[in-house]
Amino acid sequence: MLQEYDIDILIFFNQLGFEAFDSFWIVVTNILTWIPLFLFMIWLLFKTFPKPQAVTTLLFGVGLVLFTLLFTELVKEIVQRVRPSNDVEVNHLIRVLKRPSNYSFFSGHASNSFALTTFLFLVLRKHYKGIALLFIWPLLFIFSRLYVGVHYPSDILVGTAVGILFAFVFYKFYRRRIPATK
Repeated sequence: MLQEYDIDILIFFNQLGFEAFDSFWIVVTNILTWIPLFLFMIWLLFKTFPKPQAVTTLLFGVGLVLFTLLFTELVKEIVQRVRPSNDVEVNHLIRVLKRPSNYSFFSGHASNSFALTTFLFLVLRKHYKGIALLFIWPLLFIFSRLYVGVHYPSDILVGTAVGILFAFVFYKFYRRRIPATK
């Protein structure tokens, strides 16, 4: 029953696309596309905090991403859910633009992008009113995964939840290392 809803929702979002936008979403789904954003995030840290605190914050962010990535890959290997793009019962129902060979559950794009963005939001929210705009990145990123046909919505939802949870845990440890400033 849940799997049927997952497939139906995937088909709905995947079918919103059309060929004229395919290359845009293929670019959006590529992690390398976002390097300028990552450099901007690093710049923000060094602009906002003294160098030692900026370095510590950066290290926490890198540690968070690495931890989330490792956890995500471990879960994928344990669950071994086939991606919709590679599932013969599903792939003929959707537009498939990519065919990664690893497993689907849960989305590393969702977990890592939401982990990093949530952590940076928590760290920088008192310094920048518009910092919540950073969440545009993971939202575009996760939608791209449905658009190109490589994740089910439940992969995205669980990945998002895991990323946000890990961000809060790392933020708690970060606050122990770097007390909140007024």
